[in-house]
Amino acid sequence: MNEKQNKKSALHEKEGISSRSIGTESFSTASLEKISKNRKLQPSANELITGILAHDKVALSRGITLIESTSVTHLAKANEIISGCLPYANKSVRIGITGVPGVGKSTFIEAFGKYLTSLGKKVAVLAIDPSSTISHGSILGDKTRMEELVKDENAYIRPSASGETLGGVARKTRETIILCEAAGFDTIIIETVGVGQSETAVHSMVDFFLLLKISGAGDELQGIKRGIMEMADAIVINKADGDNINKANLAKTEFNRALHLFPAKKSGWIPTVATCSAITREGIESVWETISNYFELVKANHHFEEKRKEQNQYWMMETINEQLKNNFYNHPDMIKLLQENKKAVANNEISPFAAAQILLKKYFIE
Repeated sequence: MNEKQNKKSALHEKEGISSRSIGTESFSTASLEKISKNRKLQPSANELITGILAHDKVALSRGITLIESTSVTHLAKANEIISGCLPYANKSVRIGITGVPGVGKSTFIEAFGKYLTSLGKKVAVLAIDPSSTISHGSILGDKTRMEELVKDENAYIRPSASGETLGGVARKTRETIILCEAAGFDTIIIETVGVGQSETAVHSMVDFFLLLKISGAGDELQGIKRGIMEMADAIVINKADGDNINKANLAKTEFNRALHLFPAKKSGWIPTVATCSAITREGIESVWETISNYFELVKANHHFEEKRKEQNQYWMMETINEQLKNNFYNHPDMIKLLQENKKAVANNEISPFAAAQILLKKYFIE
């Protein structure tokens, strides 16, 4: 017992730095004031446009932040940046990647992105993180899962919160694509939330739609469902390594059978099924080969241009819908009337449909 008491511990606690020692001794007051002042300085729209066109990632990030802002004061500046960048956009290929949570989207994108940068491509990854319906917060942790790609000079990763947008695509992703293209990125990858069949909105803003799947997770029969499956241009079964190779090949056969149930695509493209391993990097090259073959076909038969035109029209309609919605909910008279009708509906004094009609009639007449 005495021997144990006499033994010295290997653990040693060092004295920390007191809060008093941090201040004028460590930092000069002038330096602190300078940092504080510079933080408040905001670059003009022209300065940001010039920076974006000069391929400055900091300017690009600042521009995207303005676009994503819900503040009314930032709207005019954001629109000016979009207008300034638009003539330099539409020169990239846009690839949407989706799949169930845990399918390995971030790992796949890192392996795929590194392969593309090795070919001399400039890759921008727009990673959409799910927002909590309770706290409305988002972790935005995709960069931490792409350690290699984030250090690549020819790559740019921008995590964004999905917000309240249906389809798993952040509210301003469409405009973010324009800025990334103006900044010189020729391959745009959009990683969506990964919650299944509500992902269909991503189809309206990408040229190629890639669906990631895994084998042996009871997910194979989900492939027969319409919706997200019939929009996929390619299905890639990830995690095809080790003991999982046989299961992945079996799933590949089943998905090939399921694809025959869907109608032919307007593009003339026949969707493919492949296996890959994002960890071992096997099959990544063949995925890019499939995507390249797709672009070769759709550019030859002019479907590429037609799809882009349809998407631009869709974006216009979506912007109108969004603006109408914002104007309605931010209208001073509507805010008060909405609360009154909410209470009436909650107390069963009026039906929800009748209340909606009253509000809309009041809004459009005024």
